[in-house]
Amino acid sequence: MEQILLQIAALLRAGRPVDDAVVTKLVHAASRGAAQPPAKRQLLPFYLRTKKEDPERWASWRISPGLERELLRAIRIKPRRTASGVATITVITKPWPCSGDCVFCPSDLRMPKSYLHDEPACARAEQNRFDPYLQVSSRLTALSQMGHATDKIELIVLGGTWTDYPEGYQVWFMSELFRALNDDAVAGEAANPMLRRSAAGRGGAEAAMDAVPDGCLPRGVAERRARYRECFLAKDAEALAQRRAELQAGIDAGCGGGRDRYNAAVKELYGAGSAWGRAMSWQSASWEELERRQHANERARHRVVGLVIETRPDAVTARSLHTIRRLGCTKVQMGVQSIDQRVLDMNERRIDVSRMEEAFSLCRLFGFKIHAHFMVNLIGSTPTDDKADYLRFVGPGPFQPDEVKLYPCALIEGTRLVRKHESGEWGPYTEDELLDVLAADIVATPAFCRVSRMIRDFSSKDIVAGNKKPNLRQMVERRLAASGRERVREIRYREIGSDAPDPAELEMDVVAYSTPTSEERFLQWVTPEGKIAGFLRLSLPDQRFVAECTKRYGDDVPVGAGEAMIREVHVYGVAARVGQEGTAAQHRGLGRSLVARACELAREAGFGRINVISAVGTREYYRSLGFLDHGLYQQKAL
Repeated sequence: MEQILLQIAALLRAGRPVDDAVVTKLVHAASRGAAQPPAKRQLLPFYLRTKKEDPERWASWRISPGLERELLRAIRIKPRRTASGVATITVITKPWPCSGDCVFCPSDLRMPKSYLHDEPACARAEQNRFDPYLQVSSRLTALSQMGHATDKIELIVLGGTWTDYPEGYQVWFMSELFRALNDDAVAGEAANPMLRRSAAGRGGAEAAMDAVPDGCLPRGVAERRARYRECFLAKDAEALAQRRAELQAGIDAGCGGGRDRYNAAVKELYGAGSAWGRAMSWQSASWEELERRQHANERARHRVVGLVIETRPDAVTARSLHTIRRLGCTKVQMGVQSIDQRVLDMNERRIDVSRMEEAFSLCRLFGFKIHAHFMVNLIGSTPTDDKADYLRFVGPGPFQPDEVKLYPCALIEGTRLVRKHESGEWGPYTEDELLDVLAADIVATPAFCRVSRMIRDFSSKDIVAGNKKPNLRQMVERRLAASGRERVREIRYREIGSDAPDPAELEMDVVAYSTPTSEERFLQWVTPEGKIAGFLRLSLPDQRFVAECTKRYGDDVPVGAGEAMIREVHVYGVAARVGQEGTAAQHRGLGRSLVARACELAREAGFGRINVISAVGTREYYRSLGFLDHGLYQQKAL
């Protein structure tokens, strides 16, 4: 391990570029004939441990501050994770009855509806008993030991329809997320089995984590694990696993069996009278506790700069949006899947397109970023239909999402889609058909929208029919490059990442578009090549719509007449620690300039005040720009 680090340092001193391929080559060379071959993921923990625990040895390496920055950049694990400027932590809520009943949706009783237990985030959640505090601690530890800055955190809360859970659970879950970040619940290498070769694989990781003694863990983690041990006796775990297997076999044999069968099984396994029921007795927090922890997070080491929940469009109401905003949320993920009513009905989505339109309008009025899930290859659709459906979705009209998860329908064992496949009512597109649809959709995506991903995290062994290739996005981008089609405008394709742009070359571009209830302005800093270094979303609500909503929903509407809304500000660059200067697009005043221009545009449009849907950890930043705390938002007079 030491020899590899010294070789990397020597290359850097000589001015040689050291990328992932170079590091991998050095690791492979050191592995030849070794009894315990090294792994790249062990380099950073070894370096940090040596610096801390063996300073004389570390000093002999003669690593200057400048060289250390380059060295850490070279050995950082999965640098893409913070290339957008923010470290992301995904957590999963516990299994719970679902209000939906889609034909294609998996019914894994170990997970919330639509998720599978061997998806990476789900495996971590189950290992941590779906506890928000433990999940955050686990990911903080992993990100820290991979060399990523964790000062700016986006929390993504997944697990089906958030508003299906009781309000008390919602408040407790969010409160625990903030508490874990405020506690700086980062453990040493002993508590992160994913960095130890002996714990390779998900099963090994779970077993290794269980074997970590409490003395090696942060106090809050040790205390929480002890509470679960009181609730989950060995005999309870064995009985739960056996009964769950029996119920799962019944659901799979019946190809899903419908919503009622899944919900009844979840209630039996996780409801009152079970070990999970015993845990529910202390899984509660007051709104006052949550607000205290939010306030503490404003200046914490790990600040929340974004908080996302997942729901269904038919669960979006003014009251539910008011609640999730109070919880600290800034973005809403919604499962749309299609805006073709015929296709929605054939897939038993049980929602009208008009209800989806209402959900989008309300989310915009409240200032939320809208992250939609959209699917191709659903029952009743064709490649031609899919292209037209997506074009209507992202084009002029009521939807025009800010971000999209665009992925193909896949056949998962045990779903009701199995019968449709067997009868010939549904079949997967060929690879060429799928790539053609997705490539057309990417080209159709406007400059203000980001296509975040093109696959679910299902493993290939779980997919009976449909795309099994994890590099689907790369395949689509290769097809676009080969076809010579017009330039791709969607955000992720244009992100500047960790590059350091020349500020003199950046130009602020304003993309204007309209919805039935607002005028939208997408402000972006772009390079001459069209790369995006930062952006801002400004919403100018239709005042008749504001008045109508105020009359209809009363105090649940937290915005008033004459108020514009900044829905998002994002500047790219590898996440830099709070208080440190970044070398990429961050910390160059780009965000400040975007906010100033947004204020000018709102004032020119006749608005007297401007709100910002700030995350808890960005409140201090907006205060420095002249915004004052104002209810659920921060506000500035124009």
